Amino acid sequence: MSYLKFDKNLMINLEQSLPKEMLRTNQSGAYHCTSIVGCNTRKQHGLLVIPIPEMDDKAHVLLSSLDETVIQHGAPFNLGIHQYGENIYSPNGHKYIRQFDCESVPTITYRVGGVILTKEKVFISHENRILIKYTLVEAHSPTTLQFRPFLAFRDANELCMENGSINKNMQQVSNGMSCCLYSGYPELFMQFSHEVKWVDDGHWYKGIEYNKDKDRGLPYKEDLWVPGYFELPIKKGESIIFSASTFESDPSTFESIYADEIATRTCRTSFYNCLKNSAKQFYYYKDDEMHIMVGYPWFAVRARDELIALPGCTLAIKHREDYEAIIGTLLKALKEYIETGSKHATIKEIDIPDTSLWAIWAIQQYKRFYGIGECRNRYGEIVKFIVDAIRNERIPNLFINENGLLSTNGQDSPVTWLSATIDGRPIIPRTGYIVEYNALWYNALKFTVALYESDDSMVGYVDELNNLAETVKESFVETFLNDYGYLYDYVNGAYADLSVRPNMAIAIGLDYSPLDRRQRKRVLDFVTRELLTPKGLRSLSPKSYGYNPSYVGGPVEREYAVHQGPARPWLFGFYADAYIKVFGVSGLSFIERMLIGYEDEMTEGCIGSLSELFDGNPPFVGRGAVSASKNVGEILRTLRNIKEISKQLTTETSESI
Repeated sequence: MSYLKFDKNLMINLEQSLPKEMLRTNQSGAYHCTSIVGCNTRKQHGLLVIPIPEMDDKAHVLLSSLDETVIQHGAPFNLGIHQYGENIYSPNGHKYIRQFDCESVPTITYRVGGVILTKEKVFISHENRILIKYTLVEAHSPTTLQFRPFLAFRDANELCMENGSINKNMQQVSNGMSCCLYSGYPELFMQFSHEVKWVDDGHWYKGIEYNKDKDRGLPYKEDLWVPGYFELPIKKGESIIFSASTFESDPSTFESIYADEIATRTCRTSFYNCLKNSAKQFYYYKDDEMHIMVGYPWFAVRARDELIALPGCTLAIKHREDYEAIIGTLLKALKEYIETGSKHATIKEIDIPDTSLWAIWAIQQYKRFYGIGECRNRYGEIVKFIVDAIRNERIPNLFINENGLLSTNGQDSPVTWLSATIDGRPIIPRTGYIVEYNALWYNALKFTVALYESDDSMVGYVDELNNLAETVKESFVETFLNDYGYLYDYVNGAYADLSVRPNMAIAIGLDYSPLDRRQRKRVLDFVTRELLTPKGLRSLSPKSYGYNPSYVGGPVEREYAVHQGPARPWLFGFYADAYIKVFGVSGLSFIERMLIGYEDEMTEGCIGSLSELFDGNPPFVGRGAVSASKNVGEILRTLRNIKEISKQLTTETSESI
């Protein structure tokens, strides 16, 4: 039985099936995303969505969807589905679905009378091409298939309206047609593995609605151009492959390309395999460089997010070379920024002050997997470079004070992951001494000491860092640890922010924490009581002023709510580290039980992945980006840590016997 399988009863119930989405990417920025019944529910959905670097740094929907029609005895049965109003769907192709299976590739099985037809979708790695394989499993009479392409040719965050500017010309190509609706866009090639007939029958399909955008208070209606339809017969037992791409191909190669791509896939037959598959979806190759995307269907590479996601999305799934390639690109860009002030064209927010601190944390995870010697040889120099740059205040908006603590100005623009803004101003103006900045700073100093303490030529340098680390430790406790048992989120002069936030979990989860075990346990207990949910840590305690657990409403409402209560799975990675540090191996069973909440999400939201955030109150609904790399990465890292600890315990037990 497949790990990700949904039967007829769920598929035909749109209330249950429409919220479930699926995502496939080509690891070069292009993707396919829709609901599991094939009805697009947000403007970013599409069958072929690609970056067009010649135009901008955004994603663009070329082919929105492809409606299939089965014809028998002259009677058409349309398998497509679009929403045109409240509970108004046309056609109602979902009623023919008998099963959806996503073990290796998304596969839908349709039954129309005596016809059984399967549809499998594969996105080709590093090509702007999706292949759809149709197989006629059963038929008792001659069967014909028709295919109507719904064309968009627009920014994935915009909508299309009927207009007279489109280019309606269709060009014949091998076993198909090509078109380009607007100047500046690449040509779209739609081809089949078999000879096909094209029928010109152009129409605007008006008023297609996207309910996810409607719920978010955004424009949600658009018109799509359908230039005509393809038609071809299909025999029982026969397979036909449709290709949509930005280049013309030889149709005779479709079958082999499809088979080769299938062979590279990780079957999603377990929680771990689902997350491993999802992690690889975030890989992004561009200009001979490799990155990790923030998530989908949003479209960006951001330095902090990439660094937090990196260890889990690479090292935890045994992709060492990918880790080295990705962090190599980022570290080169970070060093160039520190030395010259120039910013990388693809990696956004490399100028945010804590990027350097997160870079050292990401390198530290490499040491966990491959040892301190290998880590020093490969990354020792850049770690020292970053630490010295911080000590010498060479990083803009990052200052070292007499008490050893770091401070930054976050009044005018956000400098941490709590980055929500209204009219360009931070909603949460974290400024001055920030708790995770200084915890990461202490961790960075102690980690650098560990890298170089065995080097006799570095004795003086190591002593300097050790002395500074002790100063930071004393100042951290004095500044952030309060009488209530938790850590202030930030301290600015005489003002100490009393909000109970999850950044303190980072401080107690690091390999080197400025708090002793008793202090860490006290903070951990507070986090457990007020912030822990089955979907991660709340961004604000329900007992704190302004708590808002639900990321719903229009853009302004959501911006105010995003960091005021919704939970983040990625923070659970630091919580799990802290819990095991405090309770030792006896804490493993609790962490394993908590992971069940994330496994439950494999059949919700974007199936096989984790959403960006979850409501802070039951039933903890997933919101935001349908698939977020930080969340996937940190849960993978936690799974790997548990596995390694359990393996070590087993070895120790067997040796003692």
